[in-house]
Amino acid sequence: MAAGSSVKIGIIGGTGLDDPDILEGRTEKYVDTPYGKPSDALILGKIKNVSCVLLARHGRHHTIMPSNVNYRANIWALKEENCSHVLVTTACGSLREEIQPGDLIMIDQFIDRTTKRHYTLYDGQCSALPGVCHIPMAEPFCTKTREVLIEIAKKLGLQCHSKGTVITIEGPRFSSRAESLMFRSWGADVINMTTVPEVILAKEAGMSYASIAMATDYDCWKEHEETVSVDKVLKTLKENANKATSILLSAIPLIGSMEWTDTLHTLKTTVQCSVILPKQ
Repeated sequence: MAAGSSVKIGIIGGTGLDDPDILEGRTEKYVDTPYGKPSDALILGKIKNVSCVLLARHGRHHTIMPSNVNYRANIWALKEENCSHVLVTTACGSLREEIQPGDLIMIDQFIDRTTKRHYTLYDGQCSALPGVCHIPMAEPFCTKTREVLIEIAKKLGLQCHSKGTVITIEGPRFSSRAESLMFRSWGADVINMTTVPEVILAKEAGMSYASIAMATDYDCWKEHEETVSVDKVLKTLKENANKATSILLSAIPLIGSMEWTDTLHTLKTTVQCSVILPKQ
């Protein structure tokens, strides 16, 4: 495979980070999946000659709360569009003094505190995916893609943390102070409401998945600091959304020029080795 061939980037935009203007030659496409409809139309276009598909995680008018996002349909729709990579943005709260509002974090691990979501594509709803999938999650995010994002962030002079553990809560409420302090004691660095099950489903789909997280606040653990609120989150996002956009605009052409055969083969093989097919 020639370098760059077969690379197509799915972009899932989080709250305040889903601007379709980053795509050239945009067209919209409404699709259905075995798991229902995705959050919104797929917006197809290009970033510097690399084919991309943009999807607003919460819908373009932010009408879908985290628990009700159809994560399976979103991932399936991007896979059906032949996306090899999924780059996502997510707002998060900081659980560490050194991760300041406005900072970016290229998260590399997660802790799951969600309870109401569908965590696998292999649940019998799709005849194309028989069996049960026990997908390994030791390394949830694609290391090679993360390294590209980190490199670009450094070149752009952005305040970026090269790793971090995100704890994903159900929401839509924010944490109590006792919870926030507990999550810190568990080793979590940031907190959000959407990484799980999205990262798991992307791994099941054999796609390279990486997340650009943006800290918007200090949650509520920090004394003498204003606790998290919607106004505070949206204000920080508005002031800093250009950071995530600038990374995507620079990273996507680089990803498109790289050789991904081995990475994608490994992802595919991992899935194949993780599925237990029904006995005949």
